[in-house]
Amino acid sequence: MSRIERAKILLAYYRGETVSSIARTLKTNRSKLERHISKALDLGVEAALEDLPRKGKPQVITPEARAWVVSMACHKPKDLGYSYELWTTRLLAKHIRKHCLELGFDCLAKLLRGTGSKILSENKMKPHKIQYYLARREPEFDQKMIQVLHAYKEVQIISEKGENSFFAYISYD
Repeated sequence: MSRIERAKILLAYYRGETVSSIARTLKTNRSKLERHISKALDLGVEAALEDLPRKGKPQVITPEARAWVVSMACHKPKDLGYSYELWTTRLLAKHIRKHCLELGFDCLAKLLRGTGSKILSENKMKPHKIQYYLARREPEFDQKMIQVLHAYKEVQIISEKGENSFFAYISYD
């Protein structure tokens, strides 16, 4: 049940509506409403709007192992002897499973690609979505780069002087 639904229940109850009428209006059952109202009376309205903490499954992957997963994602696959340029979640998980035991990260031995993806998402990493370009070096690259940088510098100097039209200063050699 969402926070909004819980708020509607508590507001309706506060206004004096009966549990049965609230249940009909919100199309839910009485027992669910009674649980939420009891929670509000026992713990307060703020606590009743939130989910109570649940036991859940204990975290198996250690913080150190998580850090290693992130560090592996920062390496280029080519640097580790693979033929591909970018990690996919499947290939990264496979690499981690293959090498985790030798580094003492036994908790990663059964790492699934989804779990690896969650670890990377927690760290705002998407190694499979890296964009890059291929820079082809031509023999005259350095000379052309110098010309472009000089042109940028000229424009910067002219704009700092406050000149209205920098086109008068450009020379077409």
